[in-house]
Amino acid sequence: MAKVILYNQDGLPVGELSLDSALFEVKPNPALIHEAFVAQQANSRQVLAHTKDRSEVSGTGKKPWKQKGTGQARHGSRRSPIWVGGGITFGPTNARNFSVKLNKAAKRKALAMVLTDKVANDKFVAIESMVLPEVKTRAFAGILGKLPAAGKKTLVVLEISNASAARAGRNLPRVTTLSAHSLNIGDLLAHEFVVASKEAIETITKTFKRA
Repeated sequence: MAKVILYNQDGLPVGELSLDSALFEVKPNPALIHEAFVAQQANSRQVLAHTKDRSEVSGTGKKPWKQKGTGQARHGSRRSPIWVGGGITFGPTNARNFSVKLNKAAKRKALAMVLTDKVANDKFVAIESMVLPEVKTRAFAGILGKLPAAGKKTLVVLEISNASAARAGRNLPRVTTLSAHSLNIGDLLAHEFVVASKEAIETITKTFKRA
């Protein structure tokens, strides 16, 4: 069973915390981690570019001129793609779907692999609690400054009830606060260190441990 040093808010070690091997001692598979990360990025992608085809552009549906006798080329609509102001052919539309399917077990396994890597490389810091004397960014920064992750790009994982700490840490550069229920592989990979409260670690274990 994996173990990490448990720190108090003064940055002092107060013991060791045992971590569930199902989440924190998993054999790595870089291909699966990459697949899970790509799937998350693709599924969060917003389709913004949209061009209008001939059925969507404004304009009359009336035939510009009669079919024969004018000496001009025959046309049936001013909304045709070959007219200025007409519809666009083969342009990007918001009907495109970039989502990637990845089953829940694979997502959880990839998440466990990244957590395992953080623990193995001493990048996972456990803290007894994150109780601020006042809801101030300065107080939040003071606690982080006493931990091994001080000055590093850090993901702080908190219990969902600790809204005050999450609010206090919002303005800190290089620091992201996240609820334990919302832990994801993208944020884990984007940050060098992970700081998690003891209660948040328990929530992570209950939420993401494989059945």
